[in-house]
Amino acid sequence: MDFDTPLAEAWVRAIAAAVEKEQGRLTELDSAIGDGDHGSNLQRGFAAVLTALDGLPPAGPGAVLTKTGTTLISKVGGASGPLYGKAFRAIGAALPEPAGPAALAEALAAGLDAIRALGKAEPGDKTIVDAYTPAVAAFRTAATTGATLPEAAAAAANAADQGARATVPLQARKGRASYLGERSIGHQDPGATSTALIFRTLADITAS
Repeated sequence: MDFDTPLAEAWVRAIAAAVEKEQGRLTELDSAIGDGDHGSNLQRGFAAVLTALDGLPPAGPGAVLTKTGTTLISKVGGASGPLYGKAFRAIGAALPEPAGPAALAEALAAGLDAIRALGKAEPGDKTIVDAYTPAVAAFRTAATTGATLPEAAAAAANAADQGARATVPLQARKGRASYLGERSIGHQDPGATSTALIFRTLADITAS
């Protein structure tokens, strides 16, 4: 199985559905240590992405993800729009057509690089990076050892889930949560949580 245009579109639509379903949880997490708008911002952004994709002429998987990123940057407020927007644009730009597991791993890594370049976050800072970094590492390891796309995506999703949960005991060092100091300890990071959601949808759509 390769990551082609139908899979790219299915992934983005699955993300939109998952964000819609989990909007309340993401908002609750963000209310504890942020501005309380992470869920609503992402929901609005991915709703706009669906509209944009409906008007997109036939294109490759890279174009689908690039359009997703551009739309998120223009429609989502807060930090999540630029961060996820640049990530999807970087993934799209790095994606060949079609992409096998190894090529998708490198494209996902380009997305992580874009997030880190913009947000200046490192693993342990209690951000998106804490879920995204282990996800890419797991995906890349699986891909280089001959795993199928569904297997690599499942490994990445599990690693992202673990990374998101591991943010609970951390003190935030970046973003709005960092203003809380030690009071940010004991809360799961909403950005890491939505990142895990994004990787979980990739595992789900490749497995179906």
